[in-house]
Amino acid sequence: MLSINHIYAGYPGKKVLKDISISNLEGGELVGLIGPNASGKSTLFKSIAGLIKPLSGSIDLGSVELTQLHRRNQARLVAYMPQAVGCNAILTVFESVLLALKQTTGWRVGKADLHQVSQVLDTLELAHLANRGIADLSGGQAQMVAVAQTLVRAPAVILLDEPTSALDLHHQLSIMNAIHIETKRRKPIVMAALHDLNLAAKFCDRLILLNDGRIIADGTPELILKMPELGETYGVSAGVERTTRGALYVDAHLTSSVALSCNYVSA
Repeated sequence: MLSINHIYAGYPGKKVLKDISISNLEGGELVGLIGPNASGKSTLFKSIAGLIKPLSGSIDLGSVELTQLHRRNQARLVAYMPQAVGCNAILTVFESVLLALKQTTGWRVGKADLHQVSQVLDTLELAHLANRGIADLSGGQAQMVAVAQTLVRAPAVILLDEPTSALDLHHQLSIMNAIHIETKRRKPIVMAALHDLNLAAKFCDRLILLNDGRIIADGTPELILKMPELGETYGVSAGVERTTRGALYVDAHLTSSVALSCNYVSA
């Protein structure tokens, strides 16, 4: 179980996270971190991953306080995929995913390692790119490989910062479905920062709404997406409906004042 306790964090001259506490993050649960740009989602992930040392507070994984670990030891427990991905190394997709796996398990390669890489590539529908050079991939393909590099390590905690941002609709659904399957199969604690609220509603077990470095709400997708605070946080008018298949659907509109302003500018 992962617990975040009264975390304050940021950068020189800029405090971003302000008293963040999240409890009962459990294995097998896919948690969506939602909120507008610059709300603190990436900073929270970097704090959990050990890339930023919090100013105060603690982050505990079971009985282990992550903030007190050496970065290398923390990397064995927490895998973080940032927003911007890219690699100019002369490696194939298969080699790059294998390298990500071996960074935390030692450098000797066995049959089990090769099978694990192949399995992840199959799950993410990337097997056809296995022998393609990393430098030859499109932006969306590179992002999908980055997800594979994160999942293959099978860490206790997986942090995905906007894993679908560069993908088309098919691959958005494919990636989120694969993440959901891996979460239920291997039981890691998974947090994904998502801008698409309908993807969050479709795949996440729990949503945490963040704004201005503070947690606004935390609960099930149905609870969070129906709260008036959701529209207030994004500066929109938002309603929630159910599709013919029973899935939640967020129908959002600009508020009247913003819409009028946009119409005036376009005119």
